[in-house]
Amino acid sequence: MSITQLNETHDQNLQSWVAGANDPASDFPIQNLPLGWFRRRQSVENFRPGVAIGEQIVDLLAARDLLPAHVVAALEHCRDGLNPFLARGNALSSTLRAALSALLRRGSAQQAALSACLVAQADADLGLPCQVGDFSDFFTGIHHATATGKLFRPENPLMPNYKWIPVAYHGRSSSIGVNQYFPRPKGQVKSPGHDTPVFQPSRRLDFELEMGVVIGRGNALGSAIPISEAEEHACGMVLLNDWSARDVQGWESQPLGPFLGKNFATTISPWIVSMEALAPFRLPFSRDANEPQPLPYLESAANRDHGMLDIDLEVLIATPAMRAAGLPPARLARSNYKHAWWTLAQTITHHASNGCNLQSGDLLGTGTLSGPVPADAGSLLELTSGGKSPLTLPNGESRTFLQDGDAVMLRAHCERAGFRRIGFGEARGEVLPAL
Repeated sequence: MSITQLNETHDQNLQSWVAGANDPASDFPIQNLPLGWFRRRQSVENFRPGVAIGEQIVDLLAARDLLPAHVVAALEHCRDGLNPFLARGNALSSTLRAALSALLRRGSAQQAALSACLVAQADADLGLPCQVGDFSDFFTGIHHATATGKLFRPENPLMPNYKWIPVAYHGRSSSIGVNQYFPRPKGQVKSPGHDTPVFQPSRRLDFELEMGVVIGRGNALGSAIPISEAEEHACGMVLLNDWSARDVQGWESQPLGPFLGKNFATTISPWIVSMEALAPFRLPFSRDANEPQPLPYLESAANRDHGMLDIDLEVLIATPAMRAAGLPPARLARSNYKHAWWTLAQTITHHASNGCNLQSGDLLGTGTLSGPVPADAGSLLELTSGGKSPLTLPNGESRTFLQDGDAVMLRAHCERAGFRRIGFGEARGEVLPAL
């Protein structure tokens, strides 16, 4: 079946016997059912596959007797992450989704049996859902590209290639994690007016509000992925914060691009929201007639009809002083995935267009997804005009860039009349003092 096709699992009237899943504010109603990797907190158990439902997790291996045999066989091959399952493609994930939707519905004859397979999320450690062999970060947020370009090239903020090609760089996969605590990065920094750089902790540490596409089924080396098939290679999406040391990045990125200013940490949310769960929240992709149109290999009728997604995004901060006073996190900005210049399918197709072999678990970042107005910027670099205009937080503190102890949370949800709201959970990271 097509991952854009609606079916009974999307019915807004479905209710679950897991009470928390019926809360309108829950990110994980029965209409979502995202995949993750977990174990019981502070246990010596191996991590294993799970699905979020309300405030609970379905232990899929504990529920093996209730699931289709071929689904269980694929899950049992998952030793170090969900890669073997995701590599089987979206049809298998759809079968699991349909089976769980039936098992978790109010009135299910299997409620007693499946309830024994639930683990509270509060009692679980969540791990990286799959092994990320390769990470590529795109630059699809045109409002971010324009705003940051104006800081450095006021007369010509966008490079000549930007509107023609899905620009990206290859990042570091080993430092990707969930719920990260990481030391402030160090690197070479060259200050204006100084002839010699110095090696020091970054003073311009920033977040980036992004989403990530997780590759399910890969392609062989030397083969391309036509845009008509691109989304069959995407198993789902996560939130992504590609932290940036702006002062390190500015000095080292001449001429090759990001290196130590980016590779110290990348935080994602722990639950992979499937492309099937996102089907109700599709939008058309369009370009103004006065703008460059995608080249033929990046064009398709399906991409024009429903290639974009309506996903509301927000970034919040919790400073040490806020946490000590018991204050809630403060929102810094809101945005939406629909502001991206390129669609998910276009980035996948372009990535493989030269024969690059994508593999199960590969992660493709969108780049910073800022909104069209300055207040909806997805980075402190934009929100503070390059550090020239400090932000005042609700408790009176100010920030130009992140300080030690600051925690940043990315959140997202999809909402549309006639369908149940679904969410992505949270991508959280906290800055520790430099080593």
